Amino acid sequence: MNSLCSSPSNPDGASSADSRRDLRQRDIVDDGIALMRVAGTLSALEYLKSRAVDGRIIARVLLDPARRRLSPGQALA
Repeated sequence: MNSLCSSPSNPDGASSADSRRDLRQRDIVDDGIALMRVAGTLSALEYLKSRAVDGRIIARVLLDPARRRLSPGQALA
């Protein structure tokens, strides 16, 4: 059994191996987070929706920062 598939640290159910596999979406989400910091949550929400990011992901990254995934090179807090 692969222990990566049932990782409790990944609440969306994706395995760690699948995390951030879609580099384009990762960049879009990172841009949305950066936009939220300068233009607010509504602007970030509109941006992410216009880029077809799943609503569950949008809610997680905009409303629950503790559940955001780390980008490569980011240190743990």
